[in-house]
Order: sequence, then structure tokens, then C-alpha cells
Amino acid sequence: MSIAGPAQMRAGLTSKEAAARLRAEGPNRLPVARRIPAWRRLLAEMVHFFALLFWVAGALAFVAGMPQLGVAVFVVIVLNGLFAFAQEQRAEHAAERLSELLPRRATVVRDGVAGQVPAEDLVVGDVVLLAEGDRISADLRLDVVHALAVDTSALTGESVPEHPAVGQAAPAGCFVIEGEARATVEATGQNTRLAGIARLTQAQRPAPTPLRKELDRVSRIIAVVAVMVGAVFFGVALLVGTPPSAGFLFAVGVTVAVVPEGLLPTVTLSLAMGAQRMAGRHALVRNLDAVETLGSTTFICTDKTGTLTRNEMSVVEVWMPDGTATIDGNGYEPVATVHWAGDDAPLRDVAWVAARCSSGRVSEKDGRWVPHGDPMEAALDAFARRVGVDTDDGAHAAPERARFPFDARRRRMSVVTGNRVLVKGAPDSVFPRCAVPPGAVEALRALARRGLRVLAVAARDLTTAEAPGSAAEAERDLTLLGLIALEDPPRQGAAAALAACRRAGIRVAMVTGDHPDTARAIAAEVGLLGPEQLVVTGRDLPAADADLGALLDHDGVVVARVTPEDKLRIARALRHRGHVVAMTGDGVNDAPALREAAIGVAMGRSGTDVAREASDLVLLDDNFSTIVAAVEQGRATFANLRRFLTYHLTDNVAELAPFVVWALSAGTFPLAIGVLQVLALDIGTDVLPALALGAEPAAAHVLDRPPTHGHLLDGRLFARAFGVLGPVEAAVELGAFLTAFLALGWRPGAPFPHGPALLAASGAAFSAVVFGQVANAFACRSTLRPAWTVPWRTNRLLLGAVAAELAMLAAFLYVPPLAHLLGQTGPSRAGWLTALLAVPAVLAADTMYKRLRGSGPGPRARRRRVG
Repeated sequence: MSIAGPAQMRAGLTSKEAAARLRAEGPNRLPVARRIPAWRRLLAEMVHFFALLFWVAGALAFVAGMPQLGVAVFVVIVLNGLFAFAQEQRAEHAAERLSELLPRRATVVRDGVAGQVPAEDLVVGDVVLLAEGDRISADLRLDVVHALAVDTSALTGESVPEHPAVGQAAPAGCFVIEGEARATVEATGQNTRLAGIARLTQAQRPAPTPLRKELDRVSRIIAVVAVMVGAVFFGVALLVGTPPSAGFLFAVGVTVAVVPEGLLPTVTLSLAMGAQRMAGRHALVRNLDAVETLGSTTFICTDKTGTLTRNEMSVVEVWMPDGTATIDGNGYEPVATVHWAGDDAPLRDVAWVAARCSSGRVSEKDGRWVPHGDPMEAALDAFARRVGVDTDDGAHAAPERARFPFDARRRRMSVVTGNRVLVKGAPDSVFPRCAVPPGAVEALRALARRGLRVLAVAARDLTTAEAPGSAAEAERDLTLLGLIALEDPPRQGAAAALAACRRAGIRVAMVTGDHPDTARAIAAEVGLLGPEQLVVTGRDLPAADADLGALLDHDGVVVARVTPEDKLRIARALRHRGHVVAMTGDGVNDAPALREAAIGVAMGRSGTDVAREASDLVLLDDNFSTIVAAVEQGRATFANLRRFLTYHLTDNVAELAPFVVWALSAGTFPLAIGVLQVLALDIGTDVLPALALGAEPAAAHVLDRPPTHGHLLDGRLFARAFGVLGPVEAAVELGAFLTAFLALGWRPGAPFPHGPALLAASGAAFSAVVFGQVANAFACRSTLRPAWTVPWRTNRLLLGAVAAELAMLAAFLYVPPLAHLLGQTGPSRAGWLTALLAVPAVLAADTMYKRLRGSGPGPRARRRRVG
């Protein structure tokens, strides 16, 4: 009996019965891994490395008799922890909403018709059809089995697949890795075997990703530097005769000034925003850290069908020993113009055999004919109908005795009917088992050179006593009936996306199971084929991974007739050559290669559940252009992380400068800003602009430069923050501080006044830092272009954040309780004017730095001028 044959269609529950059982049993919601409780995640945000540093500092402040500082430090910890927790919750909820774009579905038979329903709607008694790559969504009893292999490792821990027979169970949570089956649902939801296995409900802690490792590196570097600097200045304070309590206050202020308290929350927000934007461009991110990894991609290994082509197949030509027929049709409609001068019987036989060796079907829905199942097999069903073959009645006339499903290594499948073996597969897989008629090889080459996908159809008559028990027994001594050529037009935009990859310094290889001539033709049509015109087959790949990597490490390579093992080796070989590899895949056997690659990319429409589970990124539209869009967003996210670090480290210089001057003057030069003012800058005025920079959209030139490499914190970032922007901001800050004193009559050499004069001067210094950070926020929007050349409207969040920053500045200066707590008042007119100079000073210094860094001979300088 055929898995999807007409007898099957008469089985199954009715829709009314299924609805009644669903109401009684409840939805089929399988248990998921137990989440870490919210209170534990919130606690973790309060006790990480940075937080512990501040807890100790706050406790010591109370011991030293400075409760205001202790309370302020504790407020910093709690606010940062709450914000980070809120962002983590937001990202988690966003991931849940995005996962709804790819609901789990199951193929069931209801009302005598096979169709897909949400897996949650499965009920006991449903008849389920299983195919390679499906995830089993309920506990099933197998009724019909064809070469079935099931991965039960999620339940048993064993990596060796099982081969269950008719009558045995297929438990929920497993995957079909080979073959086909028909089964009946025996248990759903909480009644499944999966629900009873406690160990599956335990959350597994994943290995840290490269981004998380880099963030840990940044955090520890900053923390160690902060503690060391604080300790050094505490010693300096004691040496100049400062009382220990005041020296401790000084040391804590230095430590707080160096630590970017908002780093982790901003990173989480930036990654979540990147994931949301990718979803808007049809790319579902399954792992937030993959957002950044995409920006480092240097090599993309892409499939052909559905990724570079539309995956809308149509049979356009059929070669037979007696001649060639052409078919002119529209979409999947069963009506077409057939140009064929010979007898109809051979053409119909080719069509009937192809359709019997397929499970894909077409049907009419809302006045349109739509495909069900694999698009290629649906096209074969449409072809059979176009030449007058009734595939359903044909199955009645010749019941199925055995079925040997398609295998990626055999590249063919076969069906044993009453008196014939019917075979469909790749020509180079079928030809060795056939008596190949004259002209077949030439016809194959001619069709493949036109970019058509070609299938071979063959058959063998059986004697009454023959009952093949294996594919090897069935698929021998065949007669070639014909070659079926299918057209799958290139996707619109594929050529432009490939050109963007080349501008971005990303190499692209086509890795496909198709015939090499077909792959070459499509690669040439979309502009993928490189100057070397290198097209190799899986069997010709070098045995050594080092040689394989050297062979493929070029742009525009085409690898045809690959096996799943080939894809795995290709990903590994390129990774060993230092590439960050993105590998596409849709089949169950692609899972190892998807895991091996830095970024596994699965197809959302045509991909199997296994491939999606193994991937980091799911293309909701199966489109190569979407990969390029995701890479663009990944680069933007990495750039946003560096923008935030530049912004905050610049502020650190301005916050640290008053303490350095105080120490160098042996305490005779008063502190321009104190510890509480530093905290007000870090958790008050600076936070919103930093978060807005984390949401900066991708720059227009982001794909016009090589992939991003290296660390978030590197020499170039330090040079810009500590060598240019920070010193300028600090100079204006100290200038505003001195100007406020000069305006009140103070002259160099005289003792500094205290009281209201010091409070107003401190307010001027504080204002200068805020104005400098306003300019810094706009300067950090681009590493190449002056701030005024970057359109303001592309990041409206930053405009709102700056407005809020200025409002907070006014509150910190003129709301008496806040001003008294921080130890400042509104500055004088001279103080205000000097503080405002921070805006043009920072912007001018930034512009000069960008121009100097972009000047000089050579292609590097020219590339930097782009954008």
C-alpha cells in the first residue's frame, strides 16, 4: 500500500471527530526544557563579576562612614541588574514570538485527504504520514513502514538510529532520518513518553559562543584595569596625606569611572534589536549570539535549488528513445500544451512512473493549483496530469508491494508494483543500472548545459515469483524510459546579492547535489561562477582536508553531486583555513554540516525539522538574498557594540581626568567632579544615548568592506577614545571648571575658593562632560564620516535619548535635592559658555581624526573613504 495512495486517503478521523477529541484531550503541547526560574536569572544579574565589584565597594563605603556613596553604589547595581534582566526577558519573549513564524506541523489524513495541521492539533487516533526529516510530535504506533530509520537519541542517548517495524512505537521527540511510514497517534501532550522523562526537562547550559567569550574578555580587562587604577590612586592619596576615608572615596570614584556599567544590558539590547530586524527581513535567528557571528562571515556555502533559484519547478522537456516532447504550461496547473508527434503511450508511461515514485501532489485551492510536498515531485504530478495520466486511478490499477525511499547516497528511489519495478533518480545514479539507449548521454549533457534539472526514469518487468526485498535487488537490469528536464528559474535579486558578497569580501561556493553541467549553467546565469571556472564533483574532492580547503578557497567554486559527508568535510576544511563559514542545508543529512559551520542556515519553507533544529539561522523565504541581509545586520550589530564602547570609554577619560589632576597636584587642585557625579553620568545621562547607539541601523557602506575580525576592544578603538575624543572632552571639562573660578575673580596661584563657587564650578565641569557626550554620541554613529553628514532621521531613538539626557542634566543642576546630593549647582554664564564648547570641540576633533585616518595612498585609504 502506498504511503500517500488512495486507500490511505480514505483512512483517518473526520474533522468533526478530531475537533471533539481536541476539546476533550487538550492541545498536543510537548514538554520543553525547564527554564531557569526568573528569580534565579534576576539574582544572576546582581552577582556577576562587575556587580560583585560594586557590592564590595558599597559595603566598604558604609564601613568608611559614607552611607550616601554606599546607597548610590547599591542603586547602580540594582538598576543595572533590573535593566539587564528586563532586556533578557524581552529578548526571550521576542524569540518566542519569532518561533511562532515556524510552527511545528504534521501531515495527517482527515476526511480521507492528506494535509498538514499544527502539531498541537494532533489527537489520539489521528493517522500521521511520516517522511524523512520530520519530527515526531506525538507517540505513534507504526502501521506501514518503508525503510524507516528513526533518531531516538533524545530519549535513549544512543546515536545509532533505530529501524522500527510495523506495530512498534515511534515516540514523540524523535526524528525520521530515513524512509517513510504511516502511523496512528496513541498519546499526545503530557501523556507521551517524552513527558515522563525528567532528564529532558532539565535545562542544558550551552557552551559559550565567541561573542560571549569576547564579552567576558572585555569585562575582565576593564574590571582588572579599574581595580588596579583604583588601588594605585588610593596609594597616591595616602602618600599626599589624604585621610584614609577620603582616599578610599577617591579610589572608589576612580574605579567607578573606569567601569562601563551598562555594557552587558546594551549588548543584549543590541543583539535583540538585530534579531528583530533580521526577522523583518525573513531571517529567524535561533541564537542571539549568531547575530554578531554573521557579521564575521567570510565564506558562504549555498545550495542551488530554492536558494539561488525559485524552487518553482516545471517539467519543460522529456527525452525518450523515440524522440523529445516539450511541455508549455503555467505554474502547477494540470493543463498545458504538449508538443509531441509520436505515440502517447511512451510519454504517459514516463509520466506515470515518475508520479508513482513521488509523494508530492498538486491540488486546486481557491481557484489556483498549489503544490503539496516537495516542489519537484509536485511538478512531476502536474506533468502527469498534463499528459492525461490519472495518478490516483493508476495506483488502484497497480497496488504497491514495496517501496525503497530516496536516499542521498543512492540518489534514487524505487517502487515495486504488482509486476514492475519503477525507478526515478539522478541520471548518473540510474544509468549504471540500465541498458542506456543511444543518444541518452548526449541528451543529458545538452539538457544540463541549459541549466535544467534532469531526472532519469526507468523500469523493469517482474516475474510472478519475484519479490525484491531490498533496493539492490529491485534496482537492477532496468530499462531507461526517458529523461525528464525540469526548469527552476533563478531568483530575482540573486545576482545582486552575489555581487554584494564580493564587495563585502565574502567568498561564495555553490554546494549542490545536482549534475555538474546544471550547476555550472545556473552558477553562470546568476553570476556566481568564478574566474577560475572551477566545477568539481563530490567524488573528485581530495581525500585530505588540507588539500580540500586549498582547492575550494576561491570565490565562485561549484561543487556538484555532493553527499552529506562531503558537505561536512567542506565546512571543516574551510574552517581550518581560518574562514567563518555559513552553510545552507534543508535535509536531515545536512544537520552535521550545519553544526560544523560557524553559522548553520536552514530553509524555513522547504527545510526539514532536523535541519532547522541544527541551525543558527532559518530563512523564512529560502532566499539567498536573505543571507546577505542577515550578514549586513550582523556587521551592523558588531559595529554598534564598538560604538557603545567608544562612547563610554570616552566618557571614562573625562570622568577619570579630575582624579588624575587632583593626584598630580597632591590634592591642591580640587576635584572637578566627585564620585556621585560620576555615578550620575554613568547611570543617568549616559545610559539612553548608549542604548540608542546599540540600535543604530546598518550603514550604507557596511557591505563595501571586508568582514569584521578581531576583538571588540582593540588598538584603534582605544586610540579614538583615549587618544582623541576622551582628552578633548576632559580638556573642555577642566577648562569649564577653571573658567567658572576665573569669572568669580580667582587667579592662578591663589587658593581655590570653596562653598558656592566650588559647587558652581563643579556644575560647569559636569555640564561640559554631558555636552561632550552629546557630541560624542553623534560622532560615534560612524567610524568614517563626520557627524553632520550622517542623516539624523535614520536613528530617531538617538534624538529622543539626547533630549532626555539634556533634561536630566537640568534636573541634576537645578532640582535642589539632586543638586545637593551630587554636590553641584547651576554654573555661571561663563561656565555655561565654556561647557557648551565641548560640542564643537569634540565634533572637530572627531572629524580631523577621521580625515587623517582616511588619508594617505593605497587601496586601504580609498576604501575607508567609502560612506
